[in-house]
Amino acid sequence: MKTKGALEGIRILDLSRVLAGPFCTMMLADLGAEVIKIEIPGKGDDSRSFGPFVNGESGYYMNVNRNKAGVTLNLKKPEGRELFLKMVEKADIVVENYRPGVMEKLGLGYDVLKETNPKIIYGAVSGFGHYGPYTQRPGYDVIGQASCGLMSVTGWPDGGPTRVGTAMADSLAGYSLAIGILAALQYRSSTGVGQKVDIGMMDAGIASMQIIYPIYTMGGRLPERIGNRYESNYPTDTFETKDGMMVIGAANDKLWAKLCEVMGKPELAADERYDRNPKRVEHYMEIRPVIQEWTRNYTTKDAVELLLEHGVPASPINDLAQVTEDPHARAREMFVHVKHPVAGDTVLNGSQFKMTETDPLIERPAPLLGQHNEEVYGELLGLSAGQIAQLEEQGIM
Repeated sequence: MKTKGALEGIRILDLSRVLAGPFCTMMLADLGAEVIKIEIPGKGDDSRSFGPFVNGESGYYMNVNRNKAGVTLNLKKPEGRELFLKMVEKADIVVENYRPGVMEKLGLGYDVLKETNPKIIYGAVSGFGHYGPYTQRPGYDVIGQASCGLMSVTGWPDGGPTRVGTAMADSLAGYSLAIGILAALQYRSSTGVGQKVDIGMMDAGIASMQIIYPIYTMGGRLPERIGNRYESNYPTDTFETKDGMMVIGAANDKLWAKLCEVMGKPELAADERYDRNPKRVEHYMEIRPVIQEWTRNYTTKDAVELLLEHGVPASPINDLAQVTEDPHARAREMFVHVKHPVAGDTVLNGSQFKMTETDPLIERPAPLLGQHNEEVYGELLGLSAGQIAQLEEQGIM
């Protein structure tokens, strides 16, 4: 029988907002952690004002804050800081994505929190991390994509640097923070000692470009924008069909031979100009028109199915509507329905983690602002409903 979650019994205080931090804590919540999202009274997370909106509720916010309890607390007030420190005593992890130094100005930096709870794991994500010459620069996704070099290699040769079509720097930073926190939990389990996990978006972006940076750092050449073609193997590229576009990933010599066979041109596989991957990378401009001529004779569906039948990696280029209807995505539960008290039935991204013993659960909608004040402060700190109401009136929560 599956247990509730791999991280059941772990309590996280989530001060983060918008995407990188909330995405991290969302993944940990999906895996069973108790996440208490702490927001500014009367305002909340900035992303509550980001569309699309359903009955006035932000779809952006709802997708990355599911499975969390929501409370409000004013950390600028002494009483708010005192309550937060009491919560830290009963927590395992604190996550924040303020600009470096903000928590210290509030009197709630890591040095203070570890005095309160030596086992606390402090996860911080920012644009450039907590040390280095750029540490005080603001960090947004597009800043992360620009600063790490990702935009410089994204796009077409005759175009300018291009942002990846989603908030990739934020997402990579969120993944990185989650991995760092899990590593810190493992270290704590063997030593009893917590620690600070410091993630910068620029760092996360650089670390993710494992196959690009060596072209410069080891090969001495600055990678250029090459569209959908890969630097290291060919043919791995996009091609036009009768009714759209597709990708082919014949990334080694064996797959190249299979592709040539399917195209009815087995002689190309034996041609000494193209018989090894480095040669094909060099002569891609001669190879591409041959493949393009072949794919244009088929619909995307027929070309993809034919190639897959022969073991050649291929895929249609799906739009988002096609992905939501895709039978494989559905079988893997990558879109789930969760009922929200205001928005009603919402469709959220599913969890990418598939686990035999502790499969993630997505069953709790994102909280309304301050929705769980009585529940959390009552159970965690023993405050009465009257005390909570009074603190709310005073703007403390």
